[in-house]
Amino acid sequence: MKTTLNNWPLWLMVSLTLGLAPFWPEPHLFGKIRWIAGGAIGMKPIDWFDFILHGTPWMLLLRAAFVALRKIKNQTP
Repeated sequence: MKTTLNNWPLWLMVSLTLGLAPFWPEPHLFGKIRWIAGGAIGMKPIDWFDFILHGTPWMLLLRAAFVALRKIKNQTP
């Protein structure tokens, strides 16, 4: 039985929509990552919240993929 946390197709869809929105001129998450990699100078609490908001679907996707791969690994003889 799949739970919502382990439903990787759901998290893939959410990551590709909310995780990358807005799409033009660049995905929002990429801009935040570049800003943080540059030292996060001038980032306000709302910017950190925005980074967490757009990054959470990706973290949940990684978690669900890890659980699915571990389950497959444990099923092989």
